[in-house]
Amino acid sequence: MASEDDTNSEAPFSNPLFQDEGPLKDPHERRTIFAALDSFHQYRKNTHYNTTHRRRQNLYALPSAQWQMLANPPFSLLDTLNAIDDAIDHNADLADEILRLGLDSFGLEEKPQPPVTTTTTTTPSNPDLNWQGKAKPNDLSKAHSTIRQFYRDWSHEGFTLEVKPLLDTIYSDLSALLPLIPRPPSGLTDAPAPAPAPDLLLPGAGLGRLVFELSRLGYNATGNEISYHQLLASNFILNCTQHADQYPIYPFVNTFTNITSRQTQLKRHTIPDVHPYTAISSRIDAGQPVGAMNMTAGDFILSYSTPECRDSFDAVITVFFIDTAPNLIRYVDTVWNCLKTGGIWINTGPLLWHFDDRVHAGAADKADDDDGDAGDQNKDEDEDKGIAEPGSFELSNDEVLQLITRLGFEVVRNEILGHDHDHDHPASAFRSGLGYMQDPSSLLQNRYRCTHWVARKKAKV
Repeated sequence: MASEDDTNSEAPFSNPLFQDEGPLKDPHERRTIFAALDSFHQYRKNTHYNTTHRRRQNLYALPSAQWQMLANPPFSLLDTLNAIDDAIDHNADLADEILRLGLDSFGLEEKPQPPVTTTTTTTPSNPDLNWQGKAKPNDLSKAHSTIRQFYRDWSHEGFTLEVKPLLDTIYSDLSALLPLIPRPPSGLTDAPAPAPAPDLLLPGAGLGRLVFELSRLGYNATGNEISYHQLLASNFILNCTQHADQYPIYPFVNTFTNITSRQTQLKRHTIPDVHPYTAISSRIDAGQPVGAMNMTAGDFILSYSTPECRDSFDAVITVFFIDTAPNLIRYVDTVWNCLKTGGIWINTGPLLWHFDDRVHAGAADKADDDDGDAGDQNKDEDEDKGIAEPGSFELSNDEVLQLITRLGFEVVRNEILGHDHDHDHPASAFRSGLGYMQDPSSLLQNRYRCTHWVARKKAKV
């Protein structure tokens, strides 16, 4: 018979996600998940404090005549801060929805149980189930960035300006090199079975918009993502919204520099601009092809460099992704492993190497303390190390092409998007560069010129 101590020692694993290979079994994985959950939990309080509370303190620190002048029209700064607080609450409502779904997915309680004390004994709370208080400043920064990224991927304006040009480029490549084969007309009894849809892999899938759009077009699309912030948010937007334009967001409300007016700072957007379930159902009802849509969690290298994944996909699509690699050779080898012979690799994005300042030989990494500019690509440096091998390097675009050629690929197309294209060319949308979670009205415009190339996997000699 098990003793009371034995029973208590097994309590952390009463949740099935702690068992076998469940994501909560590994302590490091559990801390990462809990930190992501807690960062959404703290979003409201943290954002109010850092955005408006501190600014009110700074305003009241001015001489009385000055702050009173600024508090009255035409400045009305106190009224502005009140409006910003209201907008923050809308963003925080979205963060709370993501948190609730995440807690339910992992079988965690919204309020972890405190220790239970009776007249004779005290039953301790289970620390392995306590997800609160785990977020570091770096995690909070990622929660802010994720909420803002909904503007890029799932609002009408953000998608139109920053994602649709990429989607159009990818679909043009797929139509030319990996087209969908039309289904035979219904009612033909002797028609051959339709060819299966091509299988696509999108590493660094983020909030899943490209995965969704390619699936909606008829391709079997699998996204891979390592960030739990992104995984929690993409699961929410893809599976748990009820209709289009359900949630208001204010993506630029925390920004106080380079704004042209308070109206632009407080501009309201709604998400999702397209309701995933309705959009997919409409195509099915119309008899149009719809592909499978999947999302996998984990490191790209560890997940897809295995023998089980060899020759699995007809195309790999990397968008704003390859520059997350400390060692690009490992990425290229992984793509080669999971791509079928003759399959295509479509890549587009800049080369903002995320490890160009990493300390040599495994010294203290600043990734835990500094998540960088939220306007840049939202990738976590610590999570994107793959197997965390020492060393890193940065290549020019020409050298990237030489590397993939050396490692088993034939480059079939190569260009800088928007460069020397006519205004009526599809790539002309890239002429002024592409923003990334960029306020189009800001006085400071950070834009990327995107390289675009397509490579085909050669047979191993």
